[in-house]
Order: sequence, then C-alpha cells, then structure tokens
Amino acid sequence: MGKYEALFSPITIGKVPMRGVTVNNRTVMTPMGTNYGEQNGEMSFLHMNYYEERAKGGAGLIIVENACVKFPEGSNGTTQLRIDTDNYIPRLYKLCETCHNYGTKMAIQLNHAGASALESRIGMQPVSASDLPNKEGGAKPRPLTVEEIYSIADDYASAAKRAQAIGFDAVEIHGGHSYLISQFLSPLTNNRTDEFGGCAENRARFAKLVVEKVRKAVGPFFPIIMRLSADEFLKGGNTLEDTMELLTYFVDEVDVIHVSAGLVDSIHLQIDANYLPDGWKAPLLAKPIKEKFGKPVIIAGNIRDPKIAEEIIQNGEADFIGMGRQFIADPQWPNKVKYGHEDDIRKCISCNVGCAGHRIGLNRPIRCTVNPNVTGGEEYKNLKVKKNTNVVVIGGGTAGLEAACTAAEVGCTTFLIENTNELGGLSGIISKIPEKYRVAYFKDYLIHRAEKLPNLFIFKGFNMRMDIIDNFKPDIVVNATGSVPLMPPIPGLKENVDVEGGNVKSILGMIDNIPNYPEDCSDKKIVVVGGGAVGLDVVEFFANRKAEPTIIEMAPAIGTLLDPVTKVQVRTIFRDHNVNAMVNTALKEVHADHFVVERNGERMEIPFDYGFNCLGMRANNPFLKELEEHFKDTNVDVYNIGDSVRARQIIYGVAEGRNIINLLKQKNLL
Repeated sequence: MGKYEALFSPITIGKVPMRGVTVNNRTVMTPMGTNYGEQNGEMSFLHMNYYEERAKGGAGLIIVENACVKFPEGSNGTTQLRIDTDNYIPRLYKLCETCHNYGTKMAIQLNHAGASALESRIGMQPVSASDLPNKEGGAKPRPLTVEEIYSIADDYASAAKRAQAIGFDAVEIHGGHSYLISQFLSPLTNNRTDEFGGCAENRARFAKLVVEKVRKAVGPFFPIIMRLSADEFLKGGNTLEDTMELLTYFVDEVDVIHVSAGLVDSIHLQIDANYLPDGWKAPLLAKPIKEKFGKPVIIAGNIRDPKIAEEIIQNGEADFIGMGRQFIADPQWPNKVKYGHEDDIRKCISCNVGCAGHRIGLNRPIRCTVNPNVTGGEEYKNLKVKKNTNVVVIGGGTAGLEAACTAAEVGCTTFLIENTNELGGLSGIISKIPEKYRVAYFKDYLIHRAEKLPNLFIFKGFNMRMDIIDNFKPDIVVNATGSVPLMPPIPGLKENVDVEGGNVKSILGMIDNIPNYPEDCSDKKIVVVGGGAVGLDVVEFFANRKAEPTIIEMAPAIGTLLDPVTKVQVRTIFRDHNVNAMVNTALKEVHADHFVVERNGERMEIPFDYGFNCLGMRANNPFLKELEEHFKDTNVDVYNIGDSVRARQIIYGVAEGRNIINLLKQKNLL
C-alpha cells in the first residue's frame, strides 16, 4: 500500500463530514450497461454475481449501471434495471447487502434516456428537450411539455428516495452521454424557446430542478454524484468552459462531480478508443473542474496503469479513479495493485468488442475479449483433475495460451509448442501498429501467467512432429495454429505482395515495414484494399501520418462488423483526413504501382505509392487433418480452436481456450 498511498487512502464524501460516507480507497467502478438484468427490469442473480466479483476484488465504490426512473419512455435497454417502483427494492437490497460485506460502498445511477430510447423498444416516440435527434441519423423525438419536465424531475426524486431506502450509500444523476439531462444541457439537442432553452441558465434549469428535488427527497447528508460530459467534442456542442458555466447553476447540492466526455457522435472519446493514453482526461477536464468548484471529482479514461492512477490523485487532478472496462477485464485490479501483484493484472485492451460491441451494437449480454468469464471470476481454478492428464497445445497465440494456462491451472501436465520464437501470435504482431499498442497487454499477461505455472512446459522455435506429440502421451491435443492473410486468385496478387523492395504489402508486410514509412505521408498516395478491421487499421496508421488514403471495399459499406465505438472513431478519421471510400468496388488486378478495380461494370486504375492487400485472414491449420487421422481410433481428443477454426476476433479464440474446462469435464477428468 505504501507504493500507492494516495490511491488506497480513504476519503469521505457528503456535505457534513461527520455524517458523510467514507470510501475505503479511491477506485470506482463506473456504471456500464450489461444486459444482465431480468426482462422486467429486476436485478438477476447472475447480475449480483457480477457486482459481487468487483466488490470482492477491492473496489472502493461501485456505481451500479443506469437504472430507469420512468418506464417505458425513459428506458434505453431491453434488460435495463428499473428503480421507478417499489417492486425493485428486494433484489437491489440484496445486492447492496452482498457488496457491503466486502467493505465496498454502493451507489446507483439514475437515468432517463430521452431521445436515446428506441421507439421499437419502448412502443412510443422518444421524448427530449426538443425535436432534434441526439445523434447523426437518429429518430426525431417529441419535445417534452413543461408539465412533463416537472413530472420527470419528481421521478428522479422518487427513485433517489427509493435508492436511499434500499441501502445505497449515494446516488448518481446521469447528466451526460446524450441522455435526457444532457439533451437539455447541450445546444446540439436543445432549441427550446421557453425557460428550459436558449441561454446557459435556461439549458441548466432541468438539471437544477432534478438535483434540487433529489436533494429534498434524500435530505442534506446523503451524497449526490453528478455525471457530466465535460466536453462534448463536437462542433457547436458544449466545451469545458461551457460546462463549467452550466455547473454553476446546480453544483451547490452536488457532492461529487463525475467528469466524463463525449456524446453519441463522439462516443470514442466517451468509451475511450484504444489509442488514447491512460488518464488523458484528468489534466484536460477533471483538474479544471476540481479547481473551480472545490468538490471531489471522479475521472476515468483508459486508466490501466496504477502508477498513473496514483499520480492523478497525488497531483490533485482528481479524487477518485474511475474504471469501467478495466473492472470487466479484471475484477481484482484494486487488490492486485494493493498487495503487490501488478504483473498479474489482466489489463483491458480497450477493444470495445465484448462490452460496447455486445451490448450497444448487438443487444447481447456483455462479454470480454481478455476475460472469458465476466460473471464467474476464476472459480474454475477450484477444480482439479482426478488423475494424471496430459494436454498438448500446438500454437502459442492468445487462444493457445489461454487453453494451455487453463489446463495447467486445473492440474494438467501441459506442453505448448510454438514454431516461432515469440509467443502471442497475431496479438503481438498487430500491437506493433502504434495505435494498437494496448493489444500487447493481453499477450504479456498470458505469457506472465504461463511462466508462473510449473506444470506448463513451453517449446518455442519448435516444429510440430507427430512422434513428438506421441511422446507426450496426450489425453487432449489442442490445435491453435491461427490464421494467415487471405490471398485470393487475383492476377498479380501473389507476384507483388510482400516482395523485397516492393510497395504492395499484406498487413504482416506492412507491420514489418513500419519503421520505414515516413512520419509525414502527405505527399504519398495510399490505397488499401479491404474495408474490414485490418484495412481500417492501415488507414488509421497513415491518416495519423497526414495521408489522405483511399480504401476499396467490394461490399456496399465499410466496417460493418465493427463495434459502435470504433465505427464512430472510423467515421471521424474519414471526415478529418478526407479518406476516399470506394464501396461496391472489386479488386481485379494487382500491379507494382497500381490496382485495377471494377465498379458498376467500369474498370479503372488506382495508382499508389503504397498499396495494401487487406482482404482479410483465413484459417491456418496445416496439421489438423493429420492429427485427427492419427488419433481417430484412440481416446485422445483433438480440439481445434481460435483462428484455426475460422479467422475471427480474439474474443472467440480465448473463450474456446477457456472452454477446455468443459472438454475435461466431458472426459470425466475433473
């Protein structure tokens, strides 16, 4: 603890210190939707497990995800929590009781979605401050009447009183991120001409009304947290200076200011994109607000490194370190830091695939690329094999490493064979792209985890041979040989891609050549073929080097499989760097200095200084048939996982790697 004295020091919040709430440390699990709730808005027991794991992990304060104060019009999710009637008290009480057992303080976020609600889900036209959509291409909402505004403020107050009775230690009012209060505060969504629109004082009137009614409902000593988008990072939206002016109208009754940023159309600065450094919002947004208002401040923003978290507190930039996705990735972050196990932290890589991608993009329950059991923690380690069990894993990428570590952790004697001299597979390679550096966190975590296991034997630079596999006397053989770039039979492709001295590269060739690309590519023609995630990584790399790339995609749209955060990030890159997107365009020929493409039956040449084949990846499983044939009449199971099944995102291979537990159960070995 001495190393992180500020981070693990207690702090009391509330108007009167003697009647305030003391939080044991400065770590805050910020509110994030999960889709773990029941269909009727009640908290499920799976949901409780999820929060209990984070309390058990040492969180100082957990702010439970947003709960609807007015149903259905204020709802923004199919399984969103509700707190609009007393029906929801019993299970929320059980949640607080459970988490309090670990010394964690509990708050709940109160919210009305406004125009962020979907008509298809709530069965009516969404409401808002005015009739302006809350995002590009969004549905037109109905402006609230003054009577309705006052009624909704009463709903916040009733919900806060209910939260207090349940046993929560504080409430958070959500005033940011394009939800209803934000829609009143922002000039981008508020064009009213009455007392709730126009000047800053009028736009702040609804927030002031909500805060004052909540304060009256809960009394003077119950802490109120206010979350705000301190800078909306959109043209015509609120800047930090605007937000600080708005705050002056309702900050008096607020005990803690939760500083966030961004709206739906700048969501990559709200749910931080992976290239953004740890704690980037702290000096930019949190510190000025803390200095101006003298109130405790929560700040989040890609904070993974405990050293940076400590510095933020010590430097007076904020009082609490908010972490959202990091708590999904590793519930034990506070305890690992406090008790000197930093190297064991499973850092979030900010990929947004299993969290925002699942919940916002696909309406699924959240998952995590690096944590294959978000709700159950590491309970699998309590299982042990009943007899000597040998597992051979072929391939040391993320899927293979997860399978090998999991098998070893339950007592299997495990042999990992990797034909290169590096572990981590594509994750290690992709992380060499500067904007993707966080991907290496997971590779590093897995390698460290593997190296600590005495029954896991790693062979690098070692080609697979069947006689060697037989010598290990396996019960299970895991094939995790990954993927390689797709090379369709397009004239000139194989002849020109990744040749020495050539300017046509695959993604692997591009990464190998990164040191040779100029820092200023403004005079270079960059053409990327393939509008999936790989091609967009290349576009981002060169856009940041001042290029105006062209991207060619055969489908009608680019980046269709991306999570919603990355989609907005890509849209911003395309706008800011004048990226030329050619959709419905097929690659026909590859030459040393130009591509021949076809669009609407017309062929054209696209010249380039640097050209890139990013048509995707394909499964690479050169040993699979041999393995299956060799072991078909034995009790040895061959388990094919990860990209060697089909080229996909990391999350799928990692889940399949952990799933070796179920294979061991099926073989009655656990």
